[in-house]
Amino acid sequence: MKRVVVVGGRGFVGGELLRLLVHHPEVRVTGVTSDTQAGRAVEGAHPPLRGSGLRYSRREELEPADLVFLAGVHGSTAEILDEIGALAPKIVDLTADFRIQDPELMERYYGWRREGERAKAFVRGLPELHRKEIVDADRVAVPGCMATSAILSLAPLASRGLLSEVQVDARTGSSGSGASSGSANSHALRSGVMRVFAPFGHRHEAEVIEALGVEDVSMTVTATPQVRGVQTVTKVAVGDVGERELLAMYREDYGAEPFVRLVNSPRGTYRYPDPKVLLGSNFCDVGLVADNRGKALAMGSLDNLVKGAAGGAVQCMNLMLGLPETCGLTFPGLHPV
Repeated sequence: MKRVVVVGGRGFVGGELLRLLVHHPEVRVTGVTSDTQAGRAVEGAHPPLRGSGLRYSRREELEPADLVFLAGVHGSTAEILDEIGALAPKIVDLTADFRIQDPELMERYYGWRREGERAKAFVRGLPELHRKEIVDADRVAVPGCMATSAILSLAPLASRGLLSEVQVDARTGSSGSGASSGSANSHALRSGVMRVFAPFGHRHEAEVIEALGVEDVSMTVTATPQVRGVQTVTKVAVGDVGERELLAMYREDYGAEPFVRLVNSPRGTYRYPDPKVLLGSNFCDVGLVADNRGKALAMGSLDNLVKGAAGGAVQCMNLMLGLPETCGLTFPGLHPV
């Protein structure tokens, strides 16, 4: 039984991570930290964990483990990295601190300057594109939720040199803003909205640029009334390549992937990727349609707290610890909700 620790278990991502880990058959949670909740029962913040017996502690009270998850606020990982490195040989970071390896790109989008070599010590935590590196990695940085959806929906095109004029239209539920978001995310102001809050230059844009190796990327983000869920719809120029040929590329790349499904039905209610049918699951559904004028729409959907964060982190953990990749992650989602 592998021992794991969650640093920063108070927020939505930390709670989702604990939900997955408590029911994981091959690991045991030996510590959960919160700067403000030390000594209190975890179930007070995360009621689905009633009966787990978990209590928050301070970082200095943690015992050595096989792997540590860092799920605190963005910007916190860099400050405690050396301390955590002494606690466990393997780290999975769910913050934004080391998602970007290019220090100039990081500074442009986050205003942070990270040492290039330190950032390069982290492998991008997207198993579908970096599985071999993750297996051998000691440090992994999980991508952001909208970045994960966009990257997976576009990767087959990028790997074949078919990406240009990339315009990502991303929609996200309220949980993507975190448990401590401001008044603009309160029910009174969020209910029923379709609020464009990042017309250009959202931080996840940087991850798409670096992960896919393309420069002409623009991401617009809209807040939607849902609690969970991310959907990205990306307009791309594909030249004279037809839809049938494009779909064949997706089947070739993702046919054996356990958590990526091609959804492209000619009929029915759920013809294309829809985050509502993915809630609680670790799947990312992707789809593509093309016109006869050289344009295509690449679509992706996922649960931002699972495949877009905690589930992706557990998937990486499984690979890093030599466990079956799908272990603890096979829940198919709920429908209807």
